Amino acid sequence: MLERIRIVLIQTSHPGNIGAVARAMKNMGLEDLALVAPRCEFRCADAISRASGADTLLAGAKLFENLEDAVANCSLVVGASARSRTLPWPMQSPRQFGAALPEELAMPDNRVALVFGREDSGLTNAELQRCHAHVQIPANPDFSSLNLAAAVQVLAYECRLAWLENEPTPINKEPQDDDWDHPPASHADLERFFAHLERTLIVVGFHDPTTPRQLMARLRRLYLRARPDQLEINILRGILGAIEKKTR
Repeated sequence: MLERIRIVLIQTSHPGNIGAVARAMKNMGLEDLALVAPRCEFRCADAISRASGADTLLAGAKLFENLEDAVANCSLVVGASARSRTLPWPMQSPRQFGAALPEELAMPDNRVALVFGREDSGLTNAELQRCHAHVQIPANPDFSSLNLAAAVQVLAYECRLAWLENEPTPINKEPQDDDWDHPPASHADLERFFAHLERTLIVVGFHDPTTPRQLMARLRRLYLRARPDQLEINILRGILGAIEKKTR
């Protein structure tokens, strides 16, 4: 389970923070580190020193230009952040996030991404809206700003607790009657659907991109909350295609 949990850092500016994150991950058995457009050299002496023996994670870190590419193959994307600044979004505590992991990762192809923002400004609203849910660490409201590595450590600990509580698991689990018939749609599938949906809404005159009024953000929230599977996304895109055909 832990092998399919990815830690995503966006535009980290201090190499020591990346090294400390690698150490926090290694402590809890996580090894999938993704860096989105880092603002510093992360395989330097400072990062390696702060990694304290977890420098293999630095050497194997995956580099991406944007968040969409970093989470494209993930079935669940959770942003570590305070509450959304523009639109309410599904919010979880770290314990709720950890408790949901075994079910989310019961299917072998599913992957989970935990996304962390910049040290100085966190995640942007656009990045927050690309997450199925947000997770907020209930820190002291009078002093709630956490160091990046400390935030990763808290959530990585919850991941490990969830793994420990579900081990050992049978290697060959018999299928149950309530097993889902199709895997969840990936992040890339959802992004293609949202782009298709917006094009269609513009064509039929329902959406004016010059005065968006948070329409697409609210539709994102709706569909991300519903957690559609791959077949359901194909059905929805088929409906959009039929609408476009009729319109032409």
